[in-house]
Parts: sequence; structure tokens; C-alpha cells
Amino acid sequence: MVLSQIADGIWRQVEAVQDTVSETFFEPVIRLGVTGLARSGKTVFITSLVANLMDRGRMPALVAASEGRIEAAFLQPQPDDTIPRFEYEAHLGALTAGSPSWPDSTRAVSELRLSLRVRPKGLLSGLQGPRTVHLDIVDYPGEWLLDLALLDLSYDQWSAQTLGRIAPREQAREYLALVAQTDAQAPLEEPQAKALAHSFAAYLTQARADGFSDCTPGRFLLPGDLAGSPVLTFAPLPASSADNRKSLRREMARRYEAYKREVVKPFFRDHFARIDRQVVLVDALGAINAGPPAVEDLRAAMSETLAAFRPGRNSFLTGLLGGRRVEKILFAATKADHLHHSQHAQLTAIMEALTRDARERARFAGAKTQALAIASLRATTEATMTHEGAELNVVRGTLLETGKQAAFYPGDLPDDPGALLNPARTGAQKWLDADYQIMRFAPSPLTLRPGDGPPHIRLDRAAEFLIGDRL
Repeated sequence: MVLSQIADGIWRQVEAVQDTVSETFFEPVIRLGVTGLARSGKTVFITSLVANLMDRGRMPALVAASEGRIEAAFLQPQPDDTIPRFEYEAHLGALTAGSPSWPDSTRAVSELRLSLRVRPKGLLSGLQGPRTVHLDIVDYPGEWLLDLALLDLSYDQWSAQTLGRIAPREQAREYLALVAQTDAQAPLEEPQAKALAHSFAAYLTQARADGFSDCTPGRFLLPGDLAGSPVLTFAPLPASSADNRKSLRREMARRYEAYKREVVKPFFRDHFARIDRQVVLVDALGAINAGPPAVEDLRAAMSETLAAFRPGRNSFLTGLLGGRRVEKILFAATKADHLHHSQHAQLTAIMEALTRDARERARFAGAKTQALAIASLRATTEATMTHEGAELNVVRGTLLETGKQAAFYPGDLPDDPGALLNPARTGAQKWLDADYQIMRFAPSPLTLRPGDGPPHIRLDRAAEFLIGDRL
């Protein structure tokens, strides 16, 4: 066992050295992680980003594209044969069909390689020909990202934090009632363990649907082939001075540690630790609509998220030693097309405030961060309407539920983000002086000119921040 672990470690270091030498002296590789919490639009982001890098007519803020130095962009087989390929063609087909639809959401890790032929600039432009830069996009559920914070928590710590957080939530009432009826020191009975795990998973599902962000363990929401296994059959229970041997609580603690060892650590080692640029997509408007508790939960989740990253600058030695650092992190508030452009600055300011703690910690470690309001695919148009003698800036689109055209005014976001964050931090349950609403829009039928990708908002600025320096 020990020899196999040593051999595995040595082989991983050899692979890291090979990858680093190849990237440094031959064809650079940018590993871009894309994640986000529920309904943040990861699949649409990747699909639109790739389409707009292949047809760059709508990418003026990507400097290499506006200067005409990207000669070609083409898809290639991904380097890792054990990871499912991101279904780019199927997702693009759904968005560009005669009756377009939103593609299915992320449920597991997937990967896609886009290769760019780029001419150098400056003094080297006359001495070197075009080079190939590979963009490896790794798509993974945001719920799995939040799981990485569990690596630093014991079962007792996780249980105490979770039970304290969910105590006032209506969604957790049934689970907390079941816990109150449970003797955690009684001998383990599997039906009882399954009932607790099932009830806790039901709470997580409802909490996520109602706009809460920190819904861990993430595999309870996306179990895949682990559904029903002991590694997903645990739940938080109140602490005791000592757990009886073979008790329910002791077995819950053992399964929690198995979850970290068998599920969370392999994901960190095999996927997350190899990323050097990261996008975290956030449905900030959905949290605002859900109310102050959801906004505070989102802020805390964003702060905890950074604990999973190893921010800083990469070097040749970093790769030789078998690891990567996340050099750049973009926190993007999605669905900016649900607001008139006159409110985009307020949405960006709110995003900056929500992620301030996370971004300051990353900057301290040497990583670059940015907050941005974007729409990966623009589904609305803007208009001005008169209502009760006042002009309102609205957006028009096709409602997802009914298929009807509608004009929508969500309410004015405050100029000062503190007007939202302060009530959230002090435990307010509702907004006192405002009513924020959201609508779900269907994608609009597209007619694309040759050379143009799908319409978007600031996707080119996002691309310039994430990969512009490597082009």
C-alpha cells in the first residue's frame, strides 16, 4: 500500500514536469475552470465563449481579436480521455435552433479544448510565426467547489456550523424535527440513517431552489452513481461529550470522513488543483430577489469559496513541484440582460461588495481578481415605457413559462451596495423599502452574420481578463 502511494506520487510529479516543460517551450496551455452556484449559467457561458472565440466579430475588448492577431480557432480532442467532453455542438444547437431553448445544466465534470493560432506582437512579430495556444475549459458544478471547504472541518465542526446556519430556515423544519426525535447515541440502524440523509438532502434541494448558496455536501444534490451509497448516507447531528461505540452518530462521523477522503479529495487532486484561471459565475439577481438571508448566505459562500483556491502566480518551479496556482479569478454576476444597461454599474458594484473578502485574500496572495456584470447570451432588448407619468427603463423578452412577449421592470438597484449587504448581515428577513423581482426569459431566436458569435454583454471583457495576457 505504501509503495503504491509512493509510486503514484512520483508518477504524478513526472507528469507535472512533462506538462510544464511542454507548455513552457512548445505550445502553452491555459486551464480555465468554470463553475458557479445554482442557475448561474455555466453551460451557456462556456458555449457562448467558445462560439465567440471561433467567430470573433462581437469581441472588440479582446485585444488579440481586435488587432486581428488570432488567425484561427478550432476544437481539438481534449487531453484527458477519462473526462466526458463538454457537449458544445449540442448546446450551441439548442441555443441557435429555430425555437431556441436553454441547454441542460452542469451535473458532472466535463472538458473541452479550443486551440488558437495567434501571431505575436511587438518586436517578436517579425521574427516568429504564429504559435498555438490551447485553452482547456474545465466545467464543474459549483456545489463541488463549496465541498472543498469541508476538507478543513471535522464532523463535529461541520455539524455545528450547519445546524446553526439552518436553524431559522423554514426549509429545514422537517429535518430539524427528525433530528429532535433521534437518539444519536443509540446503535446504528440503517433505515434511520437513510431517513436522516434523505430528509437532509430534501432540505438542501429546497434551500437551493429558494436561492440559498451554501448547500453542502454538494453530491447530495448531484449524487450520480453514488446515489444510495453509505458515503452519501450521513447528516449533521448535535454534538455530545463522547460517542458510543457503533452508535448512529459515530457512524455518521465515519461516513463524513469517507466522503471527504473518497469524493472530495480526488476531485481536488485530479481536477481542481490543475486549474490556473478560474471563473465563478453568480446569480446575484436571484439572491437579491430571494431576500436578505439569501444575500448574506451568498456573501459567506463567496468568501469560503476562496479557501479552496491556491491563489498566486505560477512559475516554472511551481509546475515542477507538482501543483498550480490560480493566477486569475473572475467573479461574474450573470443575467445582466435582465436589467437595463443603466443599472449594470450598480450590479457590478454589488458583485464587488459581495466578493470583497474573497478578492482581497486572493490579491494578498498575488492573484489578480475582477468582478463583472455579464450576460453570456443576450435574451432581451431594452426599451423605455411611461408608467403613472414616470419613464421606466425596461427590458423586453419572451417569458420562459408562457412563451409570451413581456416588458419587465425589476426595480432600481441601490447605488450603495451597503443598502443590500447591511440588512443581510444584521439578519433582516425582508427588504424594508424595496421590492426586487426577477423573470425567467427564454433565449431569443438568433440570426447571426458571418463572423459573429452569439450576442452577449461584456463576454469579451471577461475573456480579455482571463486569457488576454497569454495571447
